[in-house]
Amino acid sequence: MKRAIDVVVAAVGLLLSAPLLALSCAAVRLDSRGPVVFRQERIGRHGVPFEILKLRTMSHATSGASVTAGGDARITRVGRWLRSTKLDELPQFVNVLRGEMSLVGPRPELAKYVALWPAEARQEILALRPGITDPGSIAFRREAELLASAADAESYYVQVILPQKVELYLQYARTRTLVGDLKVLGDTISAVARG
Repeated sequence: MKRAIDVVVAAVGLLLSAPLLALSCAAVRLDSRGPVVFRQERIGRHGVPFEILKLRTMSHATSGASVTAGGDARITRVGRWLRSTKLDELPQFVNVLRGEMSLVGPRPELAKYVALWPAEARQEILALRPGITDPGSIAFRREAELLASAADAESYYVQVILPQKVELYLQYARTRTLVGDLKVLGDTISAVARG
């Protein structure tokens, strides 16, 4: 049932958001050089790597920390707007249609962060399809601001934020229901609408 809902909502979401997605792609293209779509390897269900899709929000061919703090100089003008509205996440509907992601599930992480999870937690979390949103996405809606206030954003993410996210992922994994997923989707939409 969950997979069927994922496919239907992702397909309808892509269809309804197509004009906005096209405008966002054009804005990315006009604002800075580089590809419109950002691709990055993340760890998916059963530990299988996949390419997550997002609209590019950073200058092309830049390097730096794996986490992005608010005020990061790599973020483009259009990228700031896309991040604040979460429109950069729209291409992930394609990941959902491919079966790599779900609408709701633990957010997919980079391999280096998954390696830091406790072994038992890793097994439990990776039994699920990763999601576009989850309770952790709502709890850490202002993650970039938290990272910006840290002396070392990467260390703060690893030592403070990541353990809390793992606990939220586990809590979701152990208590998930269809009704609960609908609540997470509603809460996510409300959080984005509030800005």
